[in-house]
Amino acid sequence: MNYEFFIAKRIIGSKAYKSSVSAPIIKIGIAAIAIGIVVMLIAIATGLGLQKKVREKVVAFNGHITINNYDTNESNESIVPISTDQEFYPQFNSVEGIKHIQGVATKFGIIRTETDFEGIVLKGVGSDYDWSYLKDFLVEGILPTYEGKLSNDVVISSYLANRLNFKVGDSFQTVFSKGSIEEIPFQRAFKIVGIFNSGFQDIDKNFMIGDLSHIQRMNKWEKNEVGNFEVYLDDFSQLLEKEQQIRDKTPSFLDTQTIEEKFSTTFEWIKIFDNNTYGIITIMIIVAGINMITALLVLILERTQMIGILKALGSSNWSIRKVFLYNATYLIGLGLLWGNIIGLTLLFVQQKFEFLKFPDPEQYYVSVIPVHIGLDYIILLNIGTFIACFLMLLIPSIIISKISPVKAIRFK
Repeated sequence: MNYEFFIAKRIIGSKAYKSSVSAPIIKIGIAAIAIGIVVMLIAIATGLGLQKKVREKVVAFNGHITINNYDTNESNESIVPISTDQEFYPQFNSVEGIKHIQGVATKFGIIRTETDFEGIVLKGVGSDYDWSYLKDFLVEGILPTYEGKLSNDVVISSYLANRLNFKVGDSFQTVFSKGSIEEIPFQRAFKIVGIFNSGFQDIDKNFMIGDLSHIQRMNKWEKNEVGNFEVYLDDFSQLLEKEQQIRDKTPSFLDTQTIEEKFSTTFEWIKIFDNNTYGIITIMIIVAGINMITALLVLILERTQMIGILKALGSSNWSIRKVFLYNATYLIGLGLLWGNIIGLTLLFVQQKFEFLKFPDPEQYYVSVIPVHIGLDYIILLNIGTFIACFLMLLIPSIIISKISPVKAIRFK
């Protein structure tokens, strides 16, 4: 029989233990672990949730990886076309983990109304465009379909609609340059069939989505020519690995660029949340550990006579330490249990009802505080917290080896 575990179990279950001097301190230690787990769960879930949301918005309008011509400049306008007669299009079968590939093109223009004007970038898409990414951001109207016949239907952002007093069903004129100020610019009439709101103002204030055929005609391209290809992956975590594989499988005159390179500032900003999360986790574990150390020291002090009797009966220092470590393990487990119940309940409620919102949505690109609940980080967090607290408790348990049996039995 494991007598150390038996003694620890009897101590925990005794009424005297629950009404002892150490009881309030032990409760504080349990509460510290529970609060620490709640704070850490919220910090990780909201940090990952915000990163995931911002990443999804950027990827939705640009793909994970873009394939373009080396001669392409840094502007938002497609200059040099790429033929769609490529081995990797319309299915990139030579690289695993690619979900979709589509050809697009962009062209700068100016929306002109009777009272106002606004600079925009027309993003031309074709029949291969995957609208599922944009569907989540559609707030009004419908998504257009482009199946060969030239269409004047476009989707604009709520940012542009509000600035120009547009609504679904309205038509407007857009002017596009021919490349020389001496030439009469192109004029195109478009009809709004849908309005989207990504919350990502760098996208919302610049882009509207329309038929790729308009750009092909204005640039005098062939029907099989596009400005660049957008590649969507199954797993974002494989971004760099897949980018290298795609680069190896594309012709030498084509360049590849990841979404992290294209929007480096945005991705550097969201990585800051990782540092904040690590800092919160470290502080919470230290606070919880210190509280448990205090609780264990008080518990040892309160059971000094018992320690002396056990030593007199022949128990080793390690056996007696195990009694208190079993006791501390129970307390840590209790704190973790309540912390997970409270923390996960709050996260599920926020995920379901979205009652917490950012005071400044434009700064964080989302209006509602997003949460990402993942079994992987929950398990790792609990295991890590348990191990850290347990290791910290080994230090005060060494005091037991310094206690003299005779003095301990006479201790009051």
